[in-house]
Amino acid sequence: MEHSKKTHQLPKKEEQERYFRLHVDHAQDKPKVNTAKKTKKRTVKHIFEDGLRQIIASIVFLIIGFFLLNWSSYSMIIQSRWDQWRGVYEDTPLTDLISDPIVYEQEILEISSDPEVQKRQIPPLGLEIAPIDSRIIIPRINQNIPMVRVSSESLIKRDWAALENEMQEALRNGVVHYPGTSLPGQTGNVVVTGHSSYFPWDPGRFKDVFALLHDVIIGDKIVVYYKQNKYLYEVDNIKIVLPEEINVLKQTPQDKLTLITCTPVGTNLKRLIVTAIPIAKNNQAIINAQSIKVTR
Repeated sequence: MEHSKKTHQLPKKEEQERYFRLHVDHAQDKPKVNTAKKTKKRTVKHIFEDGLRQIIASIVFLIIGFFLLNWSSYSMIIQSRWDQWRGVYEDTPLTDLISDPIVYEQEILEISSDPEVQKRQIPPLGLEIAPIDSRIIIPRINQNIPMVRVSSESLIKRDWAALENEMQEALRNGVVHYPGTSLPGQTGNVVVTGHSSYFPWDPGRFKDVFALLHDVIIGDKIVVYYKQNKYLYEVDNIKIVLPEEINVLKQTPQDKLTLITCTPVGTNLKRLIVTAIPIAKNNQAIINAQSIKVTR
């Protein structure tokens, strides 16, 4: 009896081998599950498409940032284009300052002995109050701007960095008469420069006074007040030049007014140049432009 029990009990070593065959070997036969995330192979096309999307997104952000930085100027431009599209043109009070100049002709009056008749023979006086400061008025773009002068000392010394700093400082207070050029009433080229747009955090109040200078057309009138004299100019030429073209600053034998601003608005890539010739002084027509003379 004892012998039979022993035959049914497997030796310990054989029992371990059978367990190994039943459990361990079968576990190894099961397919392995790859838990790692499968990675898709990127092709040149995918890389190109991703790069293109990034470039487009960067361009969009740059455009949005550009318009936000120059919103003050471009809001004026958008409003101007909208009014033009609707055909809305409103005269401003500044339009009254560019009325046709008077050409005075000598007239011999018959003197009457009657005092009442003599009163009627006296022509009306065309008096106009002139501002005490220097100003430039452009009715087309509804701008009445102080004209600030800058010392010519830095220009004479050829200290261009100092001159640029002085110009930028002066532009905070209006448009700037370019040093070394003629003054209104003097023979030659009167050059005035102003901002079309500038940094929104700059403390100046005149960052966009020339934003609409592109709307000026040939034949428009421009008024300049200097030393309480009124000079009326008529636009005769409009062009765009590169910043390196400094001929616009040179003196000319003819009297003229030159307005300069940066273009396109919000950049300094090029310069918009508007020139005008004098046609009247103190509402009297100028037959000969060279006849306007004032002392420095």
